[in-house]
Amino acid sequence: MSKATRIRQQNAREKIAAQRAAERRGEQRRRMFITGGSVLAVIVIVVAFIVVKSINSPTTTPSSAARTPLPASVTKNITRVPASALATVGKGSVLTFNPAPITKVTGPPLTSNGKPEMLYIGAEYCPYCAAMRWSMAVALSRFGTLSTPLRGIHSSSSDVYPDTATLTFYQTGYNSKYLAFTPVENETINRSLLQSPTTQQNQIWARYEPDPTQRGYPFISFGNKYVLKAPIYDPAVLKGLTWSQIAADLHNPSSPVAQGVLGGANYITAAICKMTNNQPASVCTAPSITAVAGGL
Repeated sequence: MSKATRIRQQNAREKIAAQRAAERRGEQRRRMFITGGSVLAVIVIVVAFIVVKSINSPTTTPSSAARTPLPASVTKNITRVPASALATVGKGSVLTFNPAPITKVTGPPLTSNGKPEMLYIGAEYCPYCAAMRWSMAVALSRFGTLSTPLRGIHSSSSDVYPDTATLTFYQTGYNSKYLAFTPVENETINRSLLQSPTTQQNQIWARYEPDPTQRGYPFISFGNKYVLKAPIYDPAVLKGLTWSQIAADLHNPSSPVAQGVLGGANYITAAICKMTNNQPASVCTAPSITAVAGGL
């Protein structure tokens, strides 16, 4: 074999080797593109699934919504219920739902900063607390001022009277020259801890509800002179209503809402008057309040 032939054969082998190397590199790139494309396709599918699911998922239910500042008009309707409406309602529908709404008790005077103290222990998920807060807000506004704007929530969607529109007293201040109001919202709408009662507050709670298996929400001590341990009107009257609708109904004494909420407010007012020695007289000596107080 001549030298020239050997050189041509070597060059041919080198060309073939180079071509095969190029083919291998091309195949590797194709495999990388295929693999990368597959991964990208999977990512696109996952992202699309998440987007579609988020679009088709139901919106947040009222019971899981954040605490919502209520419009000024709603707050005004709650805190400025005319005395004439309260007088017209009187006992309202209270006694038809709870024949013994508030109980007289004995105990060491409960005071705060030299004033008789109204202690409330409840929970944001609690449907019975949801009903009571409306009455409490109306009654307390007759003796002082709740900090505004009031904030709205809904009770639990998985309890009785689900998604009842109500208020929360969490971080709500109160100013009155007649009494101190201490609210403790023990649990959130999701039943997680929100505010822990103090040792003294737990002792008061246990004093008047000694059986821990029966102890529940709402609980109100009116200066340790009277206690409220159960709802005093039917929460069903609030079913399906918005904050605005409930607040507006408070000004219609013939409405089922007013009969329940304002009747409850008059009982709470009478219990507060027992704490404050009937001060102010403009509230505590009203015939509708003295009529309720006589039955406490």
